Amino acid sequence: MQRNNQSGLDGQEPSGPARSRITLWVLLSLVTLLLLAAAGIGGYIWNGLRPAAGGESRQVVIERGMSPIQVADRLEQDGIIRNAFIFKYYLKFKEQGSSFKAGTYELSPGMEHEAIVTKLNSGETVKEETIRFTIPEGYTVLQIADKLAAEGLVDRDQFVKLADEPRIWEADAVKSIPDDSRLRHRLEGYLFPDTYELKKDSTEEDILNRMLAETDRKLAELGELDETLEQRGLSLHQLMTVASLVEREVVVDKERAAVAGVIYNRLAKPMRLQIDATVQYLLDKPKARLYEKDLEVEDPYNTYRSDGLPPGPISSPSLKSIEAALNPESTEYFYYVTKKDGSSEHLFAVTYDQHLKNIRESEK
Repeated sequence: MQRNNQSGLDGQEPSGPARSRITLWVLLSLVTLLLLAAAGIGGYIWNGLRPAAGGESRQVVIERGMSPIQVADRLEQDGIIRNAFIFKYYLKFKEQGSSFKAGTYELSPGMEHEAIVTKLNSGETVKEETIRFTIPEGYTVLQIADKLAAEGLVDRDQFVKLADEPRIWEADAVKSIPDDSRLRHRLEGYLFPDTYELKKDSTEEDILNRMLAETDRKLAELGELDETLEQRGLSLHQLMTVASLVEREVVVDKERAAVAGVIYNRLAKPMRLQIDATVQYLLDKPKARLYEKDLEVEDPYNTYRSDGLPPGPISSPSLKSIEAALNPESTEYFYYVTKKDGSSEHLFAVTYDQHLKNIRESEK
């Protein structure tokens, strides 16, 4: 039986025209696939670069040390951008991301990428809610605790407890506080009186740290403090103690250095300081007038009964009082008495007889 081979032979290559058609078809297919792939990639990129669907603004936290890649991931997680992968390459192409500032930002879905980058570069962060309070000069730890508690900023007992604990604080000044069980409040005198602004929900510890840091900052304004203290034979704790006495005794600024001088003169003689303010410090509530029985209280802070300085400060001194304690006026005065004329000024004396005369004069 014969086979009909007119239609062609098995295994024979296609003729020229047929081969050309196949090659063209393959090329067209490849080109089409490439075009489709390019269109797909282009569409993916285009879609990734489009602003996210609009929505309400939200707060986005950019943490310190975050890389541009981490920032992109955070923005996608918070719905601000569509595609973190594309945004990363957008930042790389634009040479952006290295100057982003840490903080909390108010951003909205639908923002243009350029607007987001501009905001992160400028550090246009959301202003945090804060608390604000003022501590008057001469306040004690208890008065500070009462004031802050009344303003709803601290738990009074917790604040006082922390101020009394022998713990390590960040500030340098407190390192001078001796390990002395006679101290009524360990941080007494080291909480600088000033106006403060802290983040909302700051803890008692946060507030104490901030006030102690301010004491460090103010002491740094005094220049070569350590050298001056060494020259005068004083410790920082003694300086702060004298400054606190001056703060509670003096109202008129021009007399601060003179009163500091009297304190040092009496210490050098030696004479008991006999300062009413140290007795007032022992009382639960200050009195308008002290009586003889008040002066007889046995306590290391009672300078009518104890020699030398009290164990520590009796109030938070102002910078003016600290400066006066550091640079006292050189006089021969050992006594002073407050005038009763409403001026709050003092009459100073060298001898006790002169002092008695000044007392009579002050009553006029």
